[in-house]
Formats: sequence, C-alpha cells, structure tokens
Amino acid sequence: MNISTLSVLSAASASAGTPPAWISFLPIAGMFVIFWFLILRPQMKRQKDLQTKIGGLKKGDQVLTAGGLLGKVVKVDEHYVDVDLGPNIRVKALKSTIADIVPPPGSSPAND
Repeated sequence: MNISTLSVLSAASASAGTPPAWISFLPIAGMFVIFWFLILRPQMKRQKDLQTKIGGLKKGDQVLTAGGLLGKVVKVDEHYVDVDLGPNIRVKALKSTIADIVPPPGSSPAND
C-alpha cells in the first residue's frame, strides 16, 4: 500500500467517530428489563396471591407453615392463627409464617 491509500483509510475511520454514550447503556438496560420480566414480576405476583390467600384465611382451612408443619386452622386473629396439629397439640403462629393453604385431600384441580 502506498501512503495515499493509508491516508484515505485513516481519514475514513476518523470520520466514522465514536457512537453516542447512551448506546453503551443499552445492554445494561436490556438486562434490567429481562431481569424484571423473568424474575421480579412473577415473584411479586406470587407474593400478592399469597397475601390474598392469607387475608381470606378462615376456621377449618388446612395450612402449611413456613416451618413445614401441616395443620388445621382453629382460630384466626388479626396477626395470629391457632393451628391444630394433632390430638391435644395446638400452636399459635404468625399469619406471616403461613406458607400455603392446602386444599382438602381428595379434591382435584379444575383442569384435571
């Protein structure tokens, strides 16, 4: 190559310039959007559904506590739930420690 070809190539690359600064933030913004829709949004929906279930908790419901205890609700207060675990075994648990409301055995989901 001669000097004139090199000068033309270097001038062409210099005229292209650098991309704007905001373009460098696009991958980070894209990762945040993906993180939001795949992880955060479904988790918030599950949490909201659980809070709705716990708000509708009533006597006779079978519940699973966060500690893994399965029992029947005997009494519901504003912050506490009395759970019957077996004969002569009753515990008082915080409503926030209820992990799930278990459907009665023998009932099947609507889509089966």
